[in-house]
Amino acid sequence: MRLGVLDVGSNTVHLLVVDAHRGAHPTPMYDDRTLLRLAEHVGKDDKLSKAGEKALVRAVHRACEQAEKQGCEDFMALVTSAIREAENGLEVLDRVRKQTGVDLHVLSGEDEARLTFLAVRRWFGWSAGRLLVLDIGGGSLELAAGMDEDPDVALSLPLGVGHMTRRFLPEARTGGRPDLKALTALDEYASDLLAPAAEKLCADGPPDLVAATSKTFRTLARLTGAAPYSAGLGVDRRLTLSGLGQLVGFVSRIESSALAELPGVSPDRAHQIPAGAVVAQAAMRALDVSSVRICPWALREGVILRRLDSLEGA
Repeated sequence: MRLGVLDVGSNTVHLLVVDAHRGAHPTPMYDDRTLLRLAEHVGKDDKLSKAGEKALVRAVHRACEQAEKQGCEDFMALVTSAIREAENGLEVLDRVRKQTGVDLHVLSGEDEARLTFLAVRRWFGWSAGRLLVLDIGGGSLELAAGMDEDPDVALSLPLGVGHMTRRFLPEARTGGRPDLKALTALDEYASDLLAPAAEKLCADGPPDLVAATSKTFRTLARLTGAAPYSAGLGVDRRLTLSGLGQLVGFVSRIESSALAELPGVSPDRAHQIPAGAVVAQAAMRALDVSSVRICPWALREGVILRRLDSLEGA
């Protein structure tokens, strides 16, 4: 069966098409991303602008056309924090549905964490034991922990790289060097939010495996020496707290425009690396984690796996 998942995030609109059936490894057949930066279209009044709405409609139209060309038999569409946090988010989604015919499902932060956890659990398997998962998005940071496929604890914190960059490091958005005092303020803010979350996540004891997923964590790992994407999905990639500390020191002394020239860095996301490095460091420190393994599967794969599970016996 060919499945399509449209994920409207804070930064990108991502269409993933896979061939899969229950019990089988989902095989990617088509992957398409459109840079939208939807969160940047949310103004000080907490409303998504008309320009952002029009851009969203165009992106959904384009994704639908591609899904049809790829022969998708089932199509799922979801939105995460950008719409979740917009005051007029539901009104916008209603208009998008009327113009495109696509009903975008709003995922709560907790649901996002649970679906990502499912994907990571399936990737590493039961031998991973008690699992702890971190996922930094554009608008939020998702964390989950547990022994089963459904986590015992699933949390979402407003520590996404896009959100933190706009709030603490606006100069990075124009290619400048991050302000050192602002980096310290961001670290303190993240640490304060993470302290009670860490207590909940580690209440049942330390994890056997800590995994991280998302474009942000993959980029941070690459900048600290992990293998490039071209080496394949099965390569063991890790991000250490010590390496992250060195990276934070490096990005605090360089313009984001220069970061865009480094291997493994997407030019459209380079300005978010300083915030991502600080949030990742604060999270690993709060959780007393010295190293995380990078998982190539995340939210979209979790959505696909949950959908396949629901089709059993249908």
